[in-house]
Amino acid sequence: MTKTVVRRLPAESGVSGWEAISNRIAPMRTLEGSVAADWLIVGAGFAGLSAARRLSQIRPHDKIVVMEAGEVAKSTAGRNSGYMIDVPHNLSAGEYSGASEAATTLEMAQNRFAIDFAKSAADEYGMSRETFDPSGKINAAATARGIRLNVSYGESLRRIGEKHMFLDRAQMRELTGSDYYLGGLYTPGAVMIQPADYVRGFAAGVGQRVTIFERSPVTELRREGGTWTAKSPNGAVTAPKVILGVNGHIEDFGHFRGRLIHIFAYASMTAPFAADDAAHAASGQDRWALLPADAMGATVRKITSNGLSRIVLRTKYTYDRTITVTDKRLAKLAAAHRRSLDARFPKLTDLPFQYSWAGRLCLSRNHVPAFGEIDDGLFSACCENGLGTVKSTLAGVLAAELATGTGSEQLDKYMDHAAPTRLPPEPLAWLGINSVIRLQELRAGREG
Repeated sequence: MTKTVVRRLPAESGVSGWEAISNRIAPMRTLEGSVAADWLIVGAGFAGLSAARRLSQIRPHDKIVVMEAGEVAKSTAGRNSGYMIDVPHNLSAGEYSGASEAATTLEMAQNRFAIDFAKSAADEYGMSRETFDPSGKINAAATARGIRLNVSYGESLRRIGEKHMFLDRAQMRELTGSDYYLGGLYTPGAVMIQPADYVRGFAAGVGQRVTIFERSPVTELRREGGTWTAKSPNGAVTAPKVILGVNGHIEDFGHFRGRLIHIFAYASMTAPFAADDAAHAASGQDRWALLPADAMGATVRKITSNGLSRIVLRTKYTYDRTITVTDKRLAKLAAAHRRSLDARFPKLTDLPFQYSWAGRLCLSRNHVPAFGEIDDGLFSACCENGLGTVKSTLAGVLAAELATGTGSEQLDKYMDHAAPTRLPPEPLAWLGINSVIRLQELRAGREG
């Protein structure tokens, strides 16, 4: 018998603005009593929901159950910046694209495979353009160094024949209404999502074919006689095969311990402003999406829906072994967001932030996923390495294929990676990783 007691459950820090402005579109079900299934998926984020959809395509007559510890879209999946990026995006490297041309081409093919899967779900489930918008994205440069990074990135894209376009300072001003940016690099393949709406829409759609239990955390997972049993406070699910789509929480299930880096990213969203408000004119066009030329800089988006606009800014990172961060920490970093926003938009200093929150990322030291069959009938689709919208979608789809024995070229290539390497022991890991983060943030300067 294999048995794991899960002692730490997911928890969130602050209120995600994306979730706060989103609405539920499906009733909630909580696990009560015992349920037998053909498949159990733990986690209703990008990985878990994608695995559920792919399983339902491969095994349409099987009973598939998803257990979510909290509520759909209130977890990390509803807390990211909402970028589905097709081109290389390595947060842990000095530049987004530092790999060989072959590795870069493979990564883009995998990212686009995941985006195509997400698009097919968005089309099938009737998601709006405001929820799923194939608009592309811009790497915005606020410094001479940022311009050099964009030029280097553009050269790596040129070598493999990828479409891209450079924007000058005037074009950036026309787009954003801000004089802050010196230039930008536009790539057309990214999709902008409203992450909470996307996850809720996905759950409602796939929920027509699978059973999703919310507020049903797994507190114990054991295998006996070829069957897995997942216990929750008010019930249990048994199934011969289980897929874990829990990202960094895979360590709490007893796997990949000491091999994963848990990073908190911090974000804030402004109060809404109307089209006839001065804030609208001061912030350019209705919608735009900027990534920083330096990976440690600020991600900034303007969204507009039903005549109301908001600006969402994400910057600053910390490495922690805890599940949540303190209110004091959150307030401190929200103040940093205020300074970052004011520097970009000096005419918006009276526009308050309405929501500030933290979201937990999972990286590995060697930038590989925590993926594969980790016990008999137990599969991991975890560790997205900082691009969870795409990488977790990919992992979820391929975990379903691996678990069902459905061979594919994508799966063969995805399986061809090493295991996540070990981290130094604590507190050396904490000291080292946070020191690197601080140095990188200092180097980013005005990009942050």
